[in-house]
Amino acid sequence: MEKLLISYTPFEIRVGLIEGNQLVEFYVERPSEKGLVGNIYKAKVVRVVPGINSAFLDLGLTRTAFLFGNDIMTSGEIDWDKENIVVTNLHEVLKEGQEILVQVTKEPIGNKGARVSTNLTLPGHYLVYLPYMNHVGISRKIKNEKERKRLKETFEEIRPPNTGWIIRTAAVEASQEDLKTETEFLLCLWQEIKERSEKLKAPALIYEELNIALRAIRDLFNKQISAIVVDNREFYESIKDFLEKFFPHLVPYVELYEGYEDIFTAHGIQIDIKKILSRKVWLKSGGFIVIEPCEAFTAIDVNTGRYTGAKELEETVFKINLEAAEEIAYQLRLRNIGGLIIIDFIDMEDSEHQELVLQTLKEALKKDKAKHSFLPISPFGVLQMTRERKRESLYQIFYETCPYCQGEGKIKSKRTIYYEILRRLIKMGPHVKNKKVEIEINPELSEIIGEEIHYLEDLEKRYNFTAILKPNKEFHIYEYKFHII
Repeated sequence: MEKLLISYTPFEIRVGLIEGNQLVEFYVERPSEKGLVGNIYKAKVVRVVPGINSAFLDLGLTRTAFLFGNDIMTSGEIDWDKENIVVTNLHEVLKEGQEILVQVTKEPIGNKGARVSTNLTLPGHYLVYLPYMNHVGISRKIKNEKERKRLKETFEEIRPPNTGWIIRTAAVEASQEDLKTETEFLLCLWQEIKERSEKLKAPALIYEELNIALRAIRDLFNKQISAIVVDNREFYESIKDFLEKFFPHLVPYVELYEGYEDIFTAHGIQIDIKKILSRKVWLKSGGFIVIEPCEAFTAIDVNTGRYTGAKELEETVFKINLEAAEEIAYQLRLRNIGGLIIIDFIDMEDSEHQELVLQTLKEALKKDKAKHSFLPISPFGVLQMTRERKRESLYQIFYETCPYCQGEGKIKSKRTIYYEILRRLIKMGPHVKNKKVEIEINPELSEIIGEEIHYLEDLEKRYNFTAILKPNKEFHIYEYKFHII
């Protein structure tokens, strides 16, 4: 059985999906760095560029957002209540200063602004509402034709006229009453969004996507998950309140973890970011893969390493590549690697072996909710594939460009180091009551600690100790020490 573990602190929420005894998906969200995907904005058109069939929009953010021609749907004069068609010439329907509703589909990355679409979607647990569509689709992951037919017929009986919907994988075996309840909720939500958009002038945030914990419950929960375990009582109560209102059938699965040990450790999972994002990953056979995130793509190299298996070279290569294919699928999902991915398998002369390796990779990715596509493995053993990228990968969350090596490598971000210190203090908490804790740090951490000093102050009150920050210029940015006085 699977479990969804949710670890809450005011400065960071961590969510892990556990299959068996293995962490297969790991998500982190920080209030100070909260993502934008799923947010709906009333945007103002800043510039339309016919040459690339695109427009730049002001959402009220630091950088303008990017709207591509394929991401806008309209009936010609942007009458959002009419049946829509895909626009081929953006400049014919948009003009500078115009205000439109858009939804963020891709996070801003590097110097690129967010990518947005006018084809809005409101996801629930069983359904996704498409306000500008008049169509019912069913998730391709529902393979049983009898169940697909039942869901389509059941939902058509309650579907409001001229509305668009996608029936999600979680809807398998859902009753008509379940679907009806969620339909009414999503329609009410859309009405609220429309009313709010009419009151506000662009640029304005109209609807903010759920936090990572609620989003994970909504999107990841399935019949294989036996429990949703939360390690903070207040957050546990807020999750229950939300589910009771919107997804009452999920309430019985929510459990409160009150142990002193870290929730992941208590479930046999060690969260070691350095290990999770390690450049080299060893395979059980003794081979290994090397994962290198690059500017435009991610490169993955497969190596024989210490493999001492079959004597025949082709058979040896084939077995390592099969094992690597399964591990690569796991790592893509765990690290949330998206975009273009280049996999350099060890050269295989047998075309049947190449096809079997590709099929093994595809099979291993079946549980991955992100969309992916593949090209055949080349004669040189190179596979090109893409994986849907909506949100930041773990690399982007936990690492920033290293000032010591000018971007040639990676170190933990200042915020990550500060949060590590806070987590260490939480662990030390019961043992430092009425004591002073001197924390020796690199002076460059002072700025981020000053911005978020309330987190440290909260821990001082919670565990009744006094924290003393001692700058040490000799320390590297990632170094720190504790001294209990």
